[in-house]
Amino acid sequence: MLRCDEMWSFVGKKTHKAWVWLAMEASSGRIVGLHVGSRGVESAKALWHGLPKAYRDRALCLTDRWEAYAAAIPPPHHLAVSKRSGLMNGLERFNNTVRQRLGRLTRKTLSFSKCPRNHLGCLRVFINDYNQHLAIT
Repeated sequence: MLRCDEMWSFVGKKTHKAWVWLAMEASSGRIVGLHVGSRGVESAKALWHGLPKAYRDRALCLTDRWEAYAAAIPPPHHLAVSKRSGLMNGLERFNNTVRQRLGRLTRKTLSFSKCPRNHLGCLRVFINDYNQHLAIT
């Protein structure tokens, strides 16, 4: 089972929003999918197609009720749930952890990524380190 969610950030200046799309394996807490883009259907599709094939073939993806997910994830693999259900808490907690540890993702900050490539690179390094620490513990 996967949990999928998105959170906003910005690149260059605060008017240029860059949405961070994430997929988390529910059993282990590992981040298995990442995409940075707009908040539209194309970005949801990019997250889905960026997942390893084993997940696309067999996993059930829990998402919030954002309509882009329904358009991107095939029905047998998609289940929209309410945030109040508690099923998304693990990924929502990860979003808070990222915002706490990466200054460029903090809501009110003076530090930010100047280009999308650096933004994505910073996220990949953080997620790789996060996943490695999960494997150790």
